[in-house]
Parts: sequence; structure tokens; C-alpha cells
Amino acid sequence: MKVVLPRPPLVLAPVAGSRHFGHGLLLAMAAITWSFGYWAVAKPLAQWRWMDILSESLIVAMLALWLVQLRASRPAGRVTTWLCLGLAGMLLGGWADLMDEFWKFPRAFTLLMGMESTCHVVGMTGLTFGLHLWRQEQLALNALRAGRERGYREHAQIDGLTQLGDGAYLLAQIERLRRAPGAPTTLVMLGWQDLPALARQHGLAESERLLQATGPLLLLQLRPGDLLCRYAADRFVALLPNADSAQPGDLLAALSAHVHPCADGRTRARLGARMASATLDPDEDGEAQLLRLLERLR
Repeated sequence: MKVVLPRPPLVLAPVAGSRHFGHGLLLAMAAITWSFGYWAVAKPLAQWRWMDILSESLIVAMLALWLVQLRASRPAGRVTTWLCLGLAGMLLGGWADLMDEFWKFPRAFTLLMGMESTCHVVGMTGLTFGLHLWRQEQLALNALRAGRERGYREHAQIDGLTQLGDGAYLLAQIERLRRAPGAPTTLVMLGWQDLPALARQHGLAESERLLQATGPLLLLQLRPGDLLCRYAADRFVALLPNADSAQPGDLLAALSAHVHPCADGRTRARLGARMASATLDPDEDGEAQLLRLLERLR
């Protein structure tokens, strides 16, 4: 069962410590508009190039949308600040470019004539530095995702409860291994025996807490290159390339030794665990192999 989390409200992250970054950007755009209206000469309607106006308007709209999406999807920090500053510079350059379609500066205003290119260059420089910081951040986050993904990332296939790959992600990984067979891969399916009883006695939320704790318990036993996914309900599957015969037993022992502290602060539950394993067959459908393991686990 796939857990669908409620959509959080749209909250924009502060930029450079300020939540009024958007207001400052609007003021800068208003200042650019005022400078054109005050010092530049309006172009006659006959000189307006409608395709340029349309394309530059779309560029400004897309840059503004990127900026909102970025602030809405990231926490505050250096990476967010530099990415937003870079996009803001490009947005101001695009806005000045759009205003240039309606007004023309006299040749005496050399500094203002280079406004568009200056904003674009400054913005792209800030964005490039932000992308450099973002790459370093991603390397750190990739290390945290070790064991939860294997050479491929798809956010739509992340289980909302355990933050592991879901059944679709698992099947995709099995198909990749079947198409490019190398070292033998062991499929290990694990599950809890008494999870329904825990849910009846302590509520569904308690069983979900146990499932959330199951992922970190098993991830501690994995090697680099191994993968753990939540297949369905309380069934977890580990993909273990070139594993020794003892590793599936180590995973089972980690679950069997776990004593779950319930949320009431008084009860500690010890549940039985089950395990079934098999070597991945590259000539057989991956879903059929998983269903066979599931039957053995019941």
C-alpha cells in the first residue's frame, strides 16, 4: 500500500536571511521600469516587435516561476541563496530586455544601455556558483541515500512512510540486473510475523512507527552497492550482489533482535521476523520471482 502524504502549504524559503526577498525583487523591477520611463524615449507602436515581446515575456515568466519553485522546494541556506540570487539577476536582465522593446535609451546613457547584459552576466555568475555548491550538497545527500537507491533516482517511486524505494522501484532495479547480468545477486525478502497484532493492540500508528524503524535497522547491515526497498505492507526486499551465504541470516538476526519501544513509554514489543531468499534468475520475470518469495514468506 502506497502512503500518500498530505501536500504541505506553499512556504517560500528566506533568501540571505530575508523573507522579503520577493518584495525587494519587485522593487528592483519597478526601479528598472521607472528608469526606462524617465530617461528613455518611447518607441512608436509601429516599431514594436510582437514576437520579441512575446518571447521575452515568456522568459521573464519562466524565470519567475523557477524562482518561486526553488524557494518553495528548498530550505534556507547558502545553496538556496546563491541559486535565488543568480535567477533573480537573470530575471532582472530579462525584465530590462523586455522594457527595451518599448523604450530606447539615448546614446548618452551608455551605462543604462548595458543594463540587460550586466544583469544577465551577474545572474549567471551567481547561478553557476550556486550550482557548484548544489553539487557538493548533492554528494553529501547521495551518501545519506546509500542503500536506499542504486544508480537511479525517481522521487515518484519513494515510499512515503519509510523513504525507501517502493515496489515499482524494486522491479525496475531487478530488470536492470536481468538485462545486464554480472555477479550473482541474492534476493532477500523479510517481514514481521505479528505486525497485525501490534496494530490491534496499540493502533495503526504504532505499526507504522515499527515500519519506519525497520529501514534503518536493515540498512546498517548492508554493504556499499546493496539496495533495500519496501516491497509491500511489512515486506522488505534487499538486493545483494555477490553476497556471501551468511548475509541473509544477518539481516534476519537484526530484525529478530529488535525490541520496539511503543509510544506509550511503558510497553516494549518483540516481534518475530521471517525471511526468504533466492538467487536472482536473469531468465525469469522479476515479478514472478518476488511473488514466489512472498509465498514462501507466508
